[in-house]
Amino acid sequence: MNQGMGGLMKQAQKMQKRMLEVQEELAHRTVEVKVGGGMVTVVANGHQEVISITIAPEVVDPDDVEMLEDLILAAVNEARRKSQEVAAGEMEKVTGGMKLPGLFG
Repeated sequence: MNQGMGGLMKQAQKMQKRMLEVQEELAHRTVEVKVGGGMVTVVANGHQEVISITIAPEVVDPDDVEMLEDLILAAVNEARRKSQEVAAGEMEKVTGGMKLPGLFG
């Protein structure tokens, strides 16, 4: 193996190691989304996992469950979207903008 190829392999291994580190860090990064004037709050981690949902008691109306369902759905979807943006941004820092198939969509 020539010097250039060896250097390339070391660089690829270094990038792979850093990508694994970023994946671990993302598990501890969170995004928070509030909808309905703060009535529903969703927190998700950098792996697009919802880790908490908070619902203000005054938004719980047995006669309008559909509104609460819509608020929760909107908050969860927005939290997942923001989480994906954070993850993609962190990976872009590692890869220098190079697109790698299978990573964050």
